[in-house]
Amino acid sequence: MRVIVVGGGIVGAVAAYRLVAEGAEVLLVDAGHEGQATAAGAGIVWPWPIGEPSLGTADFWWAAAAQYPVLLNQLASDGEPEPGYAQVGGITITDDESGLPEAATMIRAIQERDSSVGEFEVLPTGEPARRFPVLRQDLAGLYVSGVGRVDGRAMRDSLLRAAERRGARQIRGEAKLVRALSRVTGVEVGGEVIGAHAVVVAAGAWTATLCEEIGVEVAVEPQRGQIAHLRLSGVDTSEWPVIRSMSDHYLVAFPGGKVVVGATRETGSGFGFRQTAGGVHKVLSDALGVAPGLSDATIEEIRIGFRPLSTSGRPEISSPADGLVIATGLGPSGLTLAPLTGTIAAELALGRQSSLASSETR
Repeated sequence: MRVIVVGGGIVGAVAAYRLVAEGAEVLLVDAGHEGQATAAGAGIVWPWPIGEPSLGTADFWWAAAAQYPVLLNQLASDGEPEPGYAQVGGITITDDESGLPEAATMIRAIQERDSSVGEFEVLPTGEPARRFPVLRQDLAGLYVSGVGRVDGRAMRDSLLRAAERRGARQIRGEAKLVRALSRVTGVEVGGEVIGAHAVVVAAGAWTATLCEEIGVEVAVEPQRGQIAHLRLSGVDTSEWPVIRSMSDHYLVAFPGGKVVVGATRETGSGFGFRQTAGGVHKVLSDALGVAPGLSDATIEEIRIGFRPLSTSGRPEISSPADGLVIATGLGPSGLTLAPLTGTIAAELALGRQSSLASSETR
């Protein structure tokens, strides 16, 4: 069985890896668009649903939380033991300690259902700054040990290397879907038509445009995110936890003094691949507002990504036409939800009723 995967981001890479592991002949086509969300994501893996998820259902998030360690173990057995993931714990910070006991109660309920949440601890004022030294001293927080960070580019590349070793192929180019009557029969790339038994479109924010050409509507639009990569000289940041604020601002440390801060959520941005004065100002002012110790950090890069923002309020994972599978719409949660989403897409492409599917698939 030949399956073409359109889109070389994290969802497409997971789908390609899953498909080739099941014995399918896999061709991945990627257009190389500027602003691919995977390449710009901060890298927080905080998959357990707390309250009502802003995207999809709680059941979908629970399934995603369970799928992440499965994928990591499979990559390790396939010769990719270091796919850019590390469990470093995470702290939700606040300057008002009064809400922390309630938050701890919610985490305790989650821990009773899934032990991979790890240990949790209410941190008194000043303790978050001891663990993430550039933070303000007046902040308290809630620590959860099971939280992870992931380098999206490294994870994507690990998946694609593992898929290629199993026989998957990649080509660069702009794909157009080919449809005969009610069935999608392949893609056209550079004037060449390539046939397939199924096509998985995991082209992120570009999915809607690609599918619109064959009369299939996808409820996804681009949401620009600007994110800053900072560098602290001579500081060991490799074990620093992920930091989240109550307003969804975050800081993610990586080895070598790198601290990633962000990000903007610019709904209605279109595909304008550019830095904006307001966007960069917001990213940096939010970061320095909670972490003044970053004021002397070097600004190494401002990355720009177009999140595939679902306008329906749920991930877009479906098979709306024979031979076609759509997998997108994860918004700012792509690096967390991709292992599940790509796996469901692969099962749908193989003609199976996914055991992982929930009400998100339709």
